[in-house]
Amino acid sequence: MTGERVTGERTAGEGVPGEGAAGDASGPADARALLSVTEFTDPACPWAWGSEPAFRLLRHTLGPSARWRRVFGILFDEDDDPAPDPDAEARWYEQFIREVTEHTGAPYAHRLRWLTRSSWPASLAAKAAESQGPEIGERVLRRLRESTFVLGTPADTVDGVLDAVRGVPGLDTGRLLTELAAPETREAVRADWAETRRPVAAVLDLDEPGPHPGRAKDVGDCRRYALPTLLFDGPGGRVCVPGWRSVETCLDAARTAAGGPLPLTSVRPSAAAALERWRSLTGPELALLTEEKEPPPGAVRTDTGNGPLWRHPDEPAPGVR
Repeated sequence: MTGERVTGERTAGEGVPGEGAAGDASGPADARALLSVTEFTDPACPWAWGSEPAFRLLRHTLGPSARWRRVFGILFDEDDDPAPDPDAEARWYEQFIREVTEHTGAPYAHRLRWLTRSSWPASLAAKAAESQGPEIGERVLRRLRESTFVLGTPADTVDGVLDAVRGVPGLDTGRLLTELAAPETREAVRADWAETRRPVAAVLDLDEPGPHPGRAKDVGDCRRYALPTLLFDGPGGRVCVPGWRSVETCLDAARTAAGGPLPLTSVRPSAAAALERWRSLTGPELALLTEEKEPPPGAVRTDTGNGPLWRHPDEPAPGVR
């Protein structure tokens, strides 16, 4: 990530997305929160996967100062035309993932077995999981990302979702299945789809150097946010942080939106504490979140095509979930 300052716009006086709604993914709104952070994402987006280290550290650093809300933008829609050559399409996306990881350092699967057929099943599952608490919501979404970028078997069916989330501590799988299929969950993700296609003016004609500056994408007859994009809303207005950006850039945006200093958590967790909290760590996460070079004792190594992923010893092995 670059250390450039945030590119975007302050639009003081605009409504705050999610005001009065769920806090960090699904918890009650925290009275101490000074900011609302909206994250536009998709479980199958390689730039969002590569941004996980920065976003984990950002959520840790902001702590109760921010309410965090995820909006699932649906990168692969249900009415997209099927690929005429599915294997060729998978090889193309596999190469795209590897090009992205040249910038992010994130792991990628040894082989992508197929291109994600639809973002809807994983997005519905991630949205449904939020009702079981922010920690479970975080872990479910992480497993869904890993299904593509670690295992190479995207969770793009209900059965695939079940395989991906098996063994998540505290997850009520029956409740997840019920809520995944509920009309209210589909309506919520449909609202996310629509919100992602109403980008702020600042990103419409954004003209900055790569690798991923975050200019809005043309999709059909509309535009949508590039993924990932963050919106910070607070007393100082709105600041948009699109694309591939540094933690420092995001924190600058948070301070601007807050209209002044923020109470931040400056102490980073140990590798052992980070693995206990987040359950799996990539190499970039180990370095950025903990500033340690070695995983904690007992961490279980999973090799990928681009370095290891370290799992908590109580986590089921990939492919055995």
